[in-house]
Amino acid sequence: MLERLLNLFHPEKSITALPPADAQHALGALLVRAAKIDRAYLFEEVEEIDHLLSHLYKLNPVEAAKLRARCEKLEVSMPDTDTLARVLHDAIPMSDREAAVRSLWSVVLSDGAERPEEDDLLHRIEATLGVAPERALELHDAAVAQAHHI
Repeated sequence: MLERLLNLFHPEKSITALPPADAQHALGALLVRAAKIDRAYLFEEVEEIDHLLSHLYKLNPVEAAKLRARCEKLEVSMPDTDTLARVLHDAIPMSDREAAVRSLWSVVLSDGAERPEEDDLLHRIEATLGVAPERALELHDAAVAQAHHI
């Protein structure tokens, strides 16, 4: 309580440091960006991001939610999507980049609609990650099929 009051007088001390732009945080930030690109950050999208982070990084639900929160801060502070995608490209093998693309589509589709701005964003990310358009379409279709089975 006292620390909060002191932070009111010294806000520079209360600034939370940004998470590192490593592959884990870059993917999380891209998942958040994909969810927000249509200007609606819905519960279903947050829930899907937490599920994906939990599954991909073997985290319990609380750890996944904390990671997502850190990724939300990174996403807001990094206006350049290509920089985030480049971090992934340089840090993970192609199979993991393809898994990232499928995860991104999963988040986009979690609200039940696919919008042009979401398509544009994901196609840009796919290109930066080096995923061929034909393979990206297969990953998209797999995510659509999975979304319809849930």
